[in-house]
Amino acid sequence: MPTVTDAHSYCTQKTRDSGSNFYYSFLFLPRPRREAMYTVYTLCHELDAAVDHPPDGVDPCDQLAQWRREIEAVYQGIPQYPVTISLADHVPKLGIPQDYFQELIAGMEMDLTIRRYATFDDLYPYCYRVASNVGLICLKVFGTIDPRARDYAVNLGVAFQLTNIMRDIGADADRDRIYVPQEDLARFGCSEEQILSKTSSPQFFQLMEFQADRARDYYRKAQTVHDALSAADRQSLLVAEIMRDIYFNLLTRIEQTRFAVFSSRIRVPPLHRLILALSAWARRSFQNRVSRRA
Repeated sequence: MPTVTDAHSYCTQKTRDSGSNFYYSFLFLPRPRREAMYTVYTLCHELDAAVDHPPDGVDPCDQLAQWRREIEAVYQGIPQYPVTISLADHVPKLGIPQDYFQELIAGMEMDLTIRRYATFDDLYPYCYRVASNVGLICLKVFGTIDPRARDYAVNLGVAFQLTNIMRDIGADADRDRIYVPQEDLARFGCSEEQILSKTSSPQFFQLMEFQADRARDYYRKAQTVHDALSAADRQSLLVAEIMRDIYFNLLTRIEQTRFAVFSSRIRVPPLHRLILALSAWARRSFQNRVSRRA
């Protein structure tokens, strides 16, 4: 059984090795909260792997069921896995409800049974479970107080997930998954066959422009809530805002390539992520100092 220290080190190393867009933002947290974010990230990564990369001969449904039991074990004080041993150390200090993690697993379970979404209203609960729900967990890690921050986390989570859907449309097609709503495909005359065969066309460009506009709308909604919060709460959301800047830059890059998402996985280079993180920290630190003096 790993010690708590070993479990924290496991999550830290997993996050460092991931190359995630989020890693650079975590560096701006105080160490205890940073370790908690490493743990949350590692848990999300391992849940995702249980669905998309299960070991040979292992049923992903069984794996997610085991994860559900392991989350229960966290709250009973008897976890077995390195990531959940680390999580059990953080949860009592941060007051994260168990429901948040169980709802996240429910989102992962949707990937095992649903490969198409008829409408955006059908897709929204999936985005909420796998992304907005993580944002609600993060609010507990960040120590944000204002209840309105919940709307910020929910909207930003949807924006992130819509950006991910656009970036990963080719990889998802390889798994016979199409997250873009069927109503949108029909609206722009883009067939499922075009997506599954990774064929670009004027119809596909129009479809993707529509998806990008929808994502931008959710980024704007999150920004509106953020701007209405107190200086203290805005400061607590610095890491989330760094994430927002990086993901918004990813969306912009997707648009600038004319949605060349079938040819390669579009990324924000590590150095540029670091520059964005430092710029966001400097800009928002200055804004907060000005706000306190006003």
